[in-house]
Amino acid sequence: MEALVITWGLAFLEGFGLIISPCILPILPIILSGSLQGSKKRPLGIIIGFVLTFAVFTLFSRMLIQATGIDLTLVRYISYGLLFFLGMIMLSSYLTEKFSLLTQRLANTGGSLRALNNVEGGFGSGIVFGMLVGIIWTPCAGPILAAVIVQTVLQQTTLASVLTVLFFGVGAAVPMLIIVLFGRKIMARFQFFKTHASLMRKLLGAIIIATVAYLVLNEGSLGATSNTNANVQQNQLLDGVLNPYPAPDFTNISAWINSPPLQMSQLRGKVVLIDFWTYSCINCVRTLPYLNDWYKKYHNQGLVIVGVHAPEFAFEHDLNNVKAAVLNDGVHYPVALDNQFGTWQAYQNRYWPAHYLINKQGYVVYQHFGEGEYATTENNIRYLLGLNATNATSQFGQEEPSLSQTPETYFGYARAARFMSPETMARDQVEQYTFPAELAADQWALQGAWTVTADKVTAEQAGAALKMHFNAGKVYVVMGNATSKPITVSVTLNGETLLHDNGNDVVNGRVTVKHYALYALVNFKQARDAILQLKTESPGLSVYTFTFGM
Repeated sequence: MEALVITWGLAFLEGFGLIISPCILPILPIILSGSLQGSKKRPLGIIIGFVLTFAVFTLFSRMLIQATGIDLTLVRYISYGLLFFLGMIMLSSYLTEKFSLLTQRLANTGGSLRALNNVEGGFGSGIVFGMLVGIIWTPCAGPILAAVIVQTVLQQTTLASVLTVLFFGVGAAVPMLIIVLFGRKIMARFQFFKTHASLMRKLLGAIIIATVAYLVLNEGSLGATSNTNANVQQNQLLDGVLNPYPAPDFTNISAWINSPPLQMSQLRGKVVLIDFWTYSCINCVRTLPYLNDWYKKYHNQGLVIVGVHAPEFAFEHDLNNVKAAVLNDGVHYPVALDNQFGTWQAYQNRYWPAHYLINKQGYVVYQHFGEGEYATTENNIRYLLGLNATNATSQFGQEEPSLSQTPETYFGYARAARFMSPETMARDQVEQYTFPAELAADQWALQGAWTVTADKVTAEQAGAALKMHFNAGKVYVVMGNATSKPITVSVTLNGETLLHDNGNDVVNGRVTVKHYALYALVNFKQARDAILQLKTESPGLSVYTFTFGM
């Protein structure tokens, strides 16, 4: 219970901290402007409507995504568009008047709400207004998107999670409520605001539009990682966390590989690197050579690396599958199976891969999310170990990102996007599909009998095929085998058998699928535009996702 109370307290503080986050900026002018109209109860209604909508959307995100098949990226951009539209409304007196009438009519629809309202627009009207703002804001906020992803992976909604989300929402709402209450008083006290109310509304609208433009232009920058491997020669901790905090213990670990169960108290006096990963994630796989190299060089000097394996797909929960991946990737350091996401949640982690560096006193002093910054990480390892600075960071062919590269593509209906077979995607049942006449960039399609489930597509007949139009230098696919015998998959590129520029797992134009794993299909020297086709020679092939590199 104590841990839950701490979690709820942290959720409230994290929500409260959003007041300085870019994701909150376009909302404040909207709420401030909306609260200046109607009765004194309207601001409270706006905040309550906002919190309730946010909580419902976050808690039931998994069911909404699975029921609708909505692409989260598309939802976020639609939200940006709606925010921009609200900014335009505030710039126009005519549109502002019409929008106010709309929210008032919606509030007056039900008898109970009608009783709560007055002719000016009161508590009920505020709730409707706040709900509209909450619907738009939820997909825009980076932390909220992370909560959606974790909720989808965990596939659970408990009373504890309900309260956690509510505390987060209340934390985000408290500073908003303070702003709107004092904002109304300030506006009422100064004659300038009274006589220039229309000008102030338009100024707030311009702020919203400018903020949306900033968010779109800097899309992904908060989660982006640097791929710079410039030599680092420092006798100090680089890019350390502002306030080091005690490292959480390993929580709800299902099994350990390469080690007996560990506790953080056992590791005092050691430098510890926690790596959150999952074996079918190409971004995680590309970090493994660096981790293996550091373990080899520094383990005898006091470095402990623990790979916390947090699964993305159902087959990654299987201990034998993870053991096979650990062996195949040459991982010799301890690996903990975090199948219940207990340790993930203890660190409040949101990314694959993620690195947390812990000093000898047991405090997290450095963290990095995603690929890259290997030289900085190694410098910090050496610094914490008390070793001299070095510029001998190993190089393993780190890839440069490309804005035009095809994004990771999921095939299960929970996250599917850009599916172009003429037939409607059927859920959890066998369906016959056909290829369209052509595929535009980043689109994909099925042919033959397939069953589409939440996280994968499974071939139900020999000859079933999947086609993808991509732009990238490297192509990887997560596939599995639902049968007891190996499945052979033929691979063609632009209609021809893939005999050249093939990945390591393609031999004579074929891939043999024995296990659930990440398979390397294409290896161009530079990015190219091409159409890739997979065709199974027997039923039982499951395909989860395509990932791409340069």
